[in-house]
Amino acid sequence: MEYELLKDVIILFALSIVVIYFFHRVKLPAVIGFLLTGILAGPDGFQLISEMHDIEVLSEMGVILLLFTIGIEFSLKKLIEIKNIVLIGGSLQVLLTGLLAMFIVWQFELGLNESIFVGFLVSLSSTAIVLKILQEKGEVMTLHGKIALGILIFQDIIIVPMILVTPILAGQNTNPLGTEVLHLLIKLIGVVLFTIISSKWIVPHLLFRVAKTQSRELFLLTIIVLGFAVAWLTSIFGLSLALGAFIGGLIISESEYSEQAFGNIIPFRDVFTSFFFVSVGMLLDLDYILSNPLLVLIVTAVVIFSKTFISGMVAFLLGYPFRTTILLGLTLSQIGEFSFILSKIGLDSGLFSTTSYQLLLSVTVITIALTPFIINVAPRFADLVLRLPIPEKIKSGLQNIPEIEERPEKNHLIIIGYGVNGKNVALAAKFASIPHVIIELNPETVKTELDKGEKIYYGDAAQREILQHAGISSALILVITIPSPADARMITSQARQMNPNVHIIVRTRFIQDIKKLHELGADEVIPEEFETSVEIFTRVLAKYMVDENKIEELVGKVRSDSYRMFRSLSIQDDRFEKLSVRLPDIDVHHVHVCKGSAVVGKPVGKLKFLSDDGIKLLAIKHDDSIQTEIPENRKLQENDVLFLLGSRRMISKLSDQFKTPDGSISC
Repeated sequence: MEYELLKDVIILFALSIVVIYFFHRVKLPAVIGFLLTGILAGPDGFQLISEMHDIEVLSEMGVILLLFTIGIEFSLKKLIEIKNIVLIGGSLQVLLTGLLAMFIVWQFELGLNESIFVGFLVSLSSTAIVLKILQEKGEVMTLHGKIALGILIFQDIIIVPMILVTPILAGQNTNPLGTEVLHLLIKLIGVVLFTIISSKWIVPHLLFRVAKTQSRELFLLTIIVLGFAVAWLTSIFGLSLALGAFIGGLIISESEYSEQAFGNIIPFRDVFTSFFFVSVGMLLDLDYILSNPLLVLIVTAVVIFSKTFISGMVAFLLGYPFRTTILLGLTLSQIGEFSFILSKIGLDSGLFSTTSYQLLLSVTVITIALTPFIINVAPRFADLVLRLPIPEKIKSGLQNIPEIEERPEKNHLIIIGYGVNGKNVALAAKFASIPHVIIELNPETVKTELDKGEKIYYGDAAQREILQHAGISSALILVITIPSPADARMITSQARQMNPNVHIIVRTRFIQDIKKLHELGADEVIPEEFETSVEIFTRVLAKYMVDENKIEELVGKVRSDSYRMFRSLSIQDDRFEKLSVRLPDIDVHHVHVCKGSAVVGKPVGKLKFLSDDGIKLLAIKHDDSIQTEIPENRKLQENDVLFLLGSRRMISKLSDQFKTPDGSISC
């Protein structure tokens, strides 16, 4: 008997693998595959599952973990920024949707109390599926994503008063309504105070102590306990587990360890949320749908159209652009999972008939199943509508808010590890005004550098979520300076998969690591033991009074020949064997023309270093324009940037010509 749950889990996962694989091949959303898995395994399918209740418990854990990760990703500051959306937008959406649904069903001679109850059910949208899809598409931080999140948060809060009111509508109330409302307000105030205190003082201190141990297991367990404990505490106070999990995520989001927490929890979230979608599929009564297909389709269409219109209208009344209102309306067009819970309470209390319950259940599952398709086509539909002759005032919205408020950084540098090498790279990036992000696993270092204003994240860069948070998809260069060869290989492989165009530079201790790192996608590998030998013979030659220029020439040749030799260990390509000419230490360099430097006002044709030293001028950049065909009479101006082809030794000789009057080579 104790193995029944294990058997059910194996059956569900095995069936999910088959279904999801098929859906992946035909390019259909995985969420729909999980719903289909539930239908096939459920009581109206092949009846493969015996422990339905245990599966429902696992599905609740999935919702908790989903809302927990959303809270971590969002942060308390961003929630405060959208307080008007939560309070005004959420209340308007629930009120207007509820009133419209109540009015429609009242026309079909349902009682007033049952009509109000139906209004409750229809007004709720699916927090789990909407946020899951928005998170996968990277749209939680977009304008319509923030509005959707704000309204969904309000819905998760308003479900508690709805549950309190349901017995009154059914005529079973035992406590005065005023007392219940007062208790609810006290609980909400207590939760808010708990969230603020925990996020500012308790949790950051706790996570700092845990992170100092450098134990991944301890950190993971701490994160999981925090998330579930906060969800459990809020449920004790009568609030939903999902809302509690979201609050737990918000508490952690205020610490510098949020990115690592997010990366650690993602695999667990994905496993358990699959149970939620499977359990929803199991609820579907196919016999009822086949017996009443026209009724179910009509009600489904009315629900989607009504909720789309009202949710969009609420966003428009708040002053948002017309395109955002369309996207939001379609995003919140389904009936939510909390309607299952509320409808069951109504059914048990006699407020809701069995027929109405089955109809609502069918419509809810169908709208949830259609949601991924609706959200995917929403942008194209919005663009199509905007082609219509709509007044510009309506298109731009009352507040003229831009469509997307936050844009990720582009062409930036990511530095993995903040030891001596990482600090030097960051220092050079600051000197050259290069935007950069640092990822570090030492919590004390992270805390210290954050206090200095450095953009640094605590996290294990081998996790996709950490690299994604640092903006790997739009980064220009990734520098890996950590000492662990295994971690360096894992990060290199992960980064190359996530951004095929990023230039990856890896520091390694040993020469034998070069081959594997290049195979995994590294563009340049700097072996420490080789560079140490170069530094040693450089100092030996200097002690023997060898000319500095000859030393530099030798270093350039040795580096060029040795790195080419090392790369040949991993790159077997005929193109390299056919090359008979080697250009040691030749590279493209850029030099700034600073105010007051000797070259200001000189024509390009009069620059002696271009003819005497064999340096080639490739391009000149001024402001945002780049000039590649440069006439000889073109005079150098302040703030020009010259792109030169030559050896580092030759370029370094030019420093005197580009110095400012105070002797600086930095503009």
